[in-house]
Amino acid sequence: MELTRLIVKGGVISPGELREIANMGIAQGLETISFGSRQDIIFPKGFTAVDKDKIGKHHFVYPNEKSGNNIVSSYVSTDIFRNTPWLTGNKFLYILEQFKIQPKLKVNITDPKQQLVPLFTGHVNFIASHHEDYWFVYIRLPKWDKMEIYPVLIYSWNIADVYYAIEKILEEEPDSAEMIFQLVSDALDTNNRTIDKPLNIPFYPFPYYEGMNKLGIDQYWLGLYWRNNLYDLDFLKEMCDLCFDCKIGKICITPWKSFIVKGIPKDRKLDWEKFLGKKGINVRHSLLELNWHLPVAMEWALNLKTFLVRTLDQFDISTYGLTFGLSEYNREGHYFTSIVVEKNESPKDLESIKIRDTYNVLFAKNFDPNTKEYIVHTQDVDKLELPNILIELSRKYFEGLGNSIVEISATTTSKKEKKIQDVHQCTECLTLYNSEYGDVIQGIEKGVLFKDLPETYCCSLCESPKINFIALSGEKLGSL
Repeated sequence: MELTRLIVKGGVISPGELREIANMGIAQGLETISFGSRQDIIFPKGFTAVDKDKIGKHHFVYPNEKSGNNIVSSYVSTDIFRNTPWLTGNKFLYILEQFKIQPKLKVNITDPKQQLVPLFTGHVNFIASHHEDYWFVYIRLPKWDKMEIYPVLIYSWNIADVYYAIEKILEEEPDSAEMIFQLVSDALDTNNRTIDKPLNIPFYPFPYYEGMNKLGIDQYWLGLYWRNNLYDLDFLKEMCDLCFDCKIGKICITPWKSFIVKGIPKDRKLDWEKFLGKKGINVRHSLLELNWHLPVAMEWALNLKTFLVRTLDQFDISTYGLTFGLSEYNREGHYFTSIVVEKNESPKDLESIKIRDTYNVLFAKNFDPNTKEYIVHTQDVDKLELPNILIELSRKYFEGLGNSIVEISATTTSKKEKKIQDVHQCTECLTLYNSEYGDVIQGIEKGVLFKDLPETYCCSLCESPKINFIALSGEKLGSL
C-alpha cells in the first residue's frame, strides 16, 4: 500500500498543527487526506517526503517504512461520553507527554467505561482501573497467540517508563506477561499496586459520535464524519481558523475515520452551523451508515459497505448499538467491531480466472468486541447473501439485549420487563432514551423512567423536545 501515515500521538492534534499539515498537502497538489484506524492521518498515493527542516515535530511514516506506531487513546471520549471519574482530559495529555520517543509497538491508553475507542487492539494496552491513577496492562506481543494480563497495576506516571522497558526487552523474546514483569522489575523502580479485583468492562450501546451536541451548560462538541473518508484540505484549513477564533486548543481523531471538536462556546454555535452549511456538510448520517470500520483506500470495502447499507436501509433494519467491520482475511488481526465481514483470498491457482469473491461473517461474543472472542457464524458466502445474514445477526443481538443489560432475579420478572420496555426514541435524529442508562450528558441518573423526566427534557443530540419522543416496546426492539 503506497500510503504515507502521519503519527498523531493519542489522536490529539492542535488546530495549528492540522493547518500546517493541510498546507503541506495543498503544496503538493493534494485535495484531501484520510484518517486511519489508529487515530493517525493518511496521505494518498503520490505524497512525497517533506524536507526535514519543514517537517518540524511531525512524524511521517512513508510507504514500506516501519518507523513507529501510533499511540491510541480515549482522550477523544473524555467529557462527552461515559468515563471513569478520575480520568480527566488533562491526565491523558500528561501521560501522552511522557512518550518522548516514537513507540515501535502499538500502544493503547484507554478508559474502560467508554465505547468509542477499542481497548485491546494494541500490543501493550493500558486500561484505567477503579483505583485513581492506576492501570491494568494487557499484553499481546507480535508473535504471541493470546493476550495476557500484567500481574500488577501500573501507576500513571510510570506508564511511559514501563512501556519503554518492555520495548527494550523485546530482544530477549519474552513469552509471558510474568516474564516481562520480572524483567521490568529488575530494570525499573516503579510504584505498582496489587490487583484486588478484575477489570470490569460494562457493556453499553455504541455512542452516536456525529453532529453538534451539548457539552455541559455553555459549550458544544461537534463530530464530523465523511463516508468516503476523504477530508477536504481547504475545509480543514478554514475550520482550524474558526477553532483559533473560538480559542479551541485541540482536535481529536477517532478510530472510526472521523474527528471531534470539543469546547465550542454556546454563543458561537451559530457561526459553526453557518460554516458547515456554507460548505454543504451533512452532519446527520444514520447509525446504519456511521458504525463501520473499513480499511483505508480499499475500494472493494467502500463498495461493499455502500451495497450493505443501502440494502439494509431498504429493509428498515435497526442496528442501534451494533458496529460492523470489513476486513481482508486475517485471523491474527485485532477486530474491534460487533460483527466482522472477512473477504477471503482468491485461490492462487485460480487467480487468472475471474471468480466472485466470497466472505466469512464473524460476531463478537455477546456482540461486545471487548470480550476479544469472535465466533464464526458463516463461511464462504456470496456478497448477495450478506444482507440476510446481517439482518439475522441484528435480530439475534436485540433478542439478547434485554437479558444481558438487566441482571434481575426471577422473582422480579415484571420489573425486568418494565425496564426493557422503557425505551423512547427521538423522531428527529433517532437517538434513544433508555431508563436503564439514564442520560449522563444531562445529569439524568440510571433508572429514571421517561414519564418521570421533566417536561423541559430535550434530546441530548439534536435538542428536540420531549414531546418528539415515541415509545418503543420490548417487542419492537426485538423485531427491529
